[in-house]
Amino acid sequence: MKAEEVLNRDDFKKCLEFHGHLCPGLAIGYRATLAGLDRLRESRSEDEEIVAIVENDACGTDAVQVLSGCTFGKGNFVYKDHGKSVFTFVSRASGRGIRVALKMDAFQPNERHLELIDKMRNESATDAEKEEFRSLHRKRSHDLLEMPLDAMFTIQEVDVELPEKARIERSRICDQCGEPTMASKTVMKGERCLCRDCVSES
Repeated sequence: MKAEEVLNRDDFKKCLEFHGHLCPGLAIGYRATLAGLDRLRESRSEDEEIVAIVENDACGTDAVQVLSGCTFGKGNFVYKDHGKSVFTFVSRASGRGIRVALKMDAFQPNERHLELIDKMRNESATDAEKEEFRSLHRKRSHDLLEMPLDAMFTIQEVDVELPEKARIERSRICDQCGEPTMASKTVMKGERCLCRDCVSES
């Protein structure tokens, strides 16, 4: 499918609206999520039918939430701080897990792109460089939307230990800050019940 066709799809427009801009990371997350759900033969999770495990906190994870229906609020979106473009999707019904990992050669910014990324990050880019950066970002996003799936990802079935379903718990008042805290997240220090923030401060 051509990039322009993808850009006009309703599901991609929802990802774009949620994330705020088009970028290579969003394209990666979009393609990874569709690939994972397709292999699982699952559609968007209304409740906790699917669990998504992401190994980075970059742009692509926004597409994962929009397309898979897995969110922090529902407890079926798990973040592991590994710094990898790896996305795993697990069906609670079947127990099957699909791991989608970006290949090394799929997205490697060239030297100019990296230079412009640095300039954008430290806010030293000129107006012309900002436009050049946006143009490069658009082109690389389009490339990723059109790339054959097997050139982009390593996709494999994996065994994953599913997290518990989300729990609704009573709150306890922290004896130091006075804020209500999920009971299972409090720590007893002597006779005082403390939230984790207050434990770290003390």
